[in-house]
Amino acid sequence: MAVAQPQRSLLAELSKMSAASQAERSVLEDEFEWLLKEEVHSVLKQLQDILKEASRRFVMPTAGLDAQLKQENFILGSSTMDQVKGVLTLQGDALTQADIHLKMAKSNQVMHFAFRDDKQWKMQQIQDARNHVTLALQLLSSRDESYRFKTGAEVNKLMDAVMLQLTRARNRLTTPATMTLPELASSGLVKMFTPPMPGDVMVNFYINLSKLCLTVYQLHVLQPNTTKNFKPSGSSVLHNPGAMFELNNTKFEVSHVHKVECVVPWLNDTLVFFTISLQLCQQLKDKISVFSSYWNYRPF
Repeated sequence: MAVAQPQRSLLAELSKMSAASQAERSVLEDEFEWLLKEEVHSVLKQLQDILKEASRRFVMPTAGLDAQLKQENFILGSSTMDQVKGVLTLQGDALTQADIHLKMAKSNQVMHFAFRDDKQWKMQQIQDARNHVTLALQLLSSRDESYRFKTGAEVNKLMDAVMLQLTRARNRLTTPATMTLPELASSGLVKMFTPPMPGDVMVNFYINLSKLCLTVYQLHVLQPNTTKNFKPSGSSVLHNPGAMFELNNTKFEVSHVHKVECVVPWLNDTLVFFTISLQLCQQLKDKISVFSSYWNYRPF
């Protein structure tokens, strides 16, 4: 009988611990139910509000309302001794005018170029970023307040899908497309200007973070007897002086590069909205992870 007492005592302790564990589990289950029913929809509402604000920044014209789409003029700032000056006009995702003054390296002559009246240049990065925001909003609106999430995995799946679209939207603005020099020389940009740009000048427009950038390349033709060391350059956002390429059986070398840019405030706003939204998604995933780690831990 003396041996049974400690066994009964141990069983009683185990029973108490088990009861406490059950009570704790019950509380956690109630909290998790509240999270799935209330907090998830609260976060989805916040995300929708933020992304609607982001979407409004990408204002696009609609039929009959083109006149209401605001045109914004931006003065290009230069760090290359005023070799390039200009004003760019942005309307939604399109450059509707580019007024550029370029001091030619060989002659020091200042040349003036502007978009033809019948031309505008689509900024594909802006268009793509807007499309990804639209897809993220569609994902969020597919789960209205009446929808009942049943598992944390289901919430995580939605958050992952939204985060994927937001990351792609952000990357389109932060990571300009790389291009080869022959691609630049053959792009539609060379046909945009009046007077036409000379054959030894190329330009490129792109978005980098919250900046609208213009790069101007001045070229010189490589003579046939100097091309034994010819090494064509690859694909890049910005090509440096000395980069070589061949087009229509003529070999060129970049002699001068001028990069000028201007800050577009609403692009900066948009990047902030993306960051906040991604943080909200991750915080919700982290909360679900805390509960999941408890369900996977079995002390008894």
